[in-house]
Amino acid sequence: MTDQTTKDRFDKAMEVRRRVLGDAYVDSAEKTKTDFDKPYQDLITDAAWGHVWCRDEIPLREKSMVVLSILAALGRWEEFELHIRTTANTGASAEDIREVLLLLTIYGGVPAANTAMKIAKATLKEMGKI
Repeated sequence: MTDQTTKDRFDKAMEVRRRVLGDAYVDSAEKTKTDFDKPYQDLITDAAWGHVWCRDEIPLREKSMVVLSILAALGRWEEFELHIRTTANTGASAEDIREVLLLLTIYGGVPAANTAMKIAKATLKEMGKI
């Protein structure tokens, strides 16, 4: 792989990262990046955004829904709330999120679904989606 190919993928990764997370979130992450966490931030951008989110096989809406279900099942609540907010950029609706949470209830368990529903309701209400 050439340096230009790596740069092109990184640039595309940043474009998709901004599209999903929003400029304000990415700008904040970039502004607070230090020499200590730069390798970590670069890895996340390249791996998650450059290799996975940039793929065209599944639309951003569906990727967003899959990520929500995984984060909720794992109890990663800070990231779950962040990705509820990203649905404003990915096209996943409040109804889509509700369906994800119904599936989570059956396949991930009621305790995880209870917490996910509470966070989703509060966040979606704050966003004006419900």
